[in-house]
Amino acid sequence: MTLSPRSFKTATLAALIIAGGIANPAYVQAESLLDIYNKAVNSDPSIREAQANMYATMESKPQARADLLPQLDFSGQWQTRKQDGTNVVPILGTPTDQSSKSDENATNWSFNLTQTLFRWDQFARMGRADKEVSQAQLDYGFAQQELMVRVTEAYFNVLAARDTLVSEQAAKEAIERQLEQANRRYEVGLIAITDVQEARAGFDEAIAGEIVAKRDLANSREALREITGEYNEVLAKPAKEIPLVVPEPAIKDEWVKTAQEQNLAVLSAKIGADITRDDISISRGGYMPTLDLSGSYGNFENDTTSTQEVPLLGDTISTLNNDQSNKSIGIQLNIPLFAGLGTTSAVKESVYRHRAAKENFEKVVRQTERETRDAYYGVESEISRVKALRQSRKSSEVALEATEAGYEVGTRTTVDVLDARRSLFLAQTNYARSRYDYIVNVIKLKQAAGTLNPDDLAMVNSWLQRESEVLDINPASSDSDTE
Repeated sequence: MTLSPRSFKTATLAALIIAGGIANPAYVQAESLLDIYNKAVNSDPSIREAQANMYATMESKPQARADLLPQLDFSGQWQTRKQDGTNVVPILGTPTDQSSKSDENATNWSFNLTQTLFRWDQFARMGRADKEVSQAQLDYGFAQQELMVRVTEAYFNVLAARDTLVSEQAAKEAIERQLEQANRRYEVGLIAITDVQEARAGFDEAIAGEIVAKRDLANSREALREITGEYNEVLAKPAKEIPLVVPEPAIKDEWVKTAQEQNLAVLSAKIGADITRDDISISRGGYMPTLDLSGSYGNFENDTTSTQEVPLLGDTISTLNNDQSNKSIGIQLNIPLFAGLGTTSAVKESVYRHRAAKENFEKVVRQTERETRDAYYGVESEISRVKALRQSRKSSEVALEATEAGYEVGTRTTVDVLDARRSLFLAQTNYARSRYDYIVNVIKLKQAAGTLNPDDLAMVNSWLQRESEVLDINPASSDSDTE
């Protein structure tokens, strides 16, 4: 008895239920691409790191502004001091001990104000801070787009790995039945022992393929968990009909031009080069004079009480009070004359860093152009590939039926049947993979152009089905992708 393609589909579905570990698949609600993306937004460490970096960089603007605003500080000091001493002095010709005491209390406080009038480096840093904030926002936007791409790739990698596993399990079951049939036919003398050995070899190969597929699925699920922070058991799969749309505009160079103008990585690299040019100006500020306005208002108060105890003559007490108010305002000019060539070195460093930033900008532009063209070709080629593999899947089904019929009448061997089944399994998984790759390339093209946003994920999400039929991993049953 051989497995027909219809029986194979039934076995495939059963294998999926086993592979997914789902007790009641008919009532399991699959998670969609948007569900996974929303989890990733709140859980992915990379996007949260990018957000924190953006907020940190945004603080550079108020810090740069602060250097141009008045600087006011208050200082105060209180001090007390006591002194005790004894001196020997002659009184009426007789040496006499004389004691002295001194108590001193001093209070000093002041308000000090400084206002920058001219500092070239501080003015330049203000403009630089604006660019840093813009770059940080672009970097965060790029990280958001990267997250959309990573989620999409990880999502469909899990689906592809699950398809492969289920196909391998279905293949193993089919080949196992082929082996059982070969044993029975050998026992009654209908085939030679070589047919049994060939079936056994095919079964062992299927076991090895299943082991590899299980590992690949586990690794794909771990990659998705790395983004979302949790395991996702059931994912919605593309519906039987998904639109196969040629990129609009259907001109590759137009997409490249859009990428040059809107790609967030390109824009960030361009601002990065501008920032390093500002750094040159800031470094050259070390050659320029500085001019500051300064003022202060303060008070100094000192109270000193001295007591001298002289036998026979009595005590002498003296008090000294000193109370002063200080007010000052002035302009301070500082002209740098020589700083050990440190300023010259700093300027050279900034120039070289600016050159490096310009080269990095050119590198990012070229890389973006390549990625845009690759994604454009990817969408175009995957459309053709989906159509070709859909026909290949149909042809493989027909070929398997013909081979099995020939095996029944003795015109085909066990090897022929095994090869036909392998071809069908491969055609099915390749067809499913091509649909996934088409979707991923659509997302990558939009990212390369700099236009990717959550609405694009919502569009892809509308191509998915979340009902129980998503558990049918036989994508080959879908014959109606639309253009």
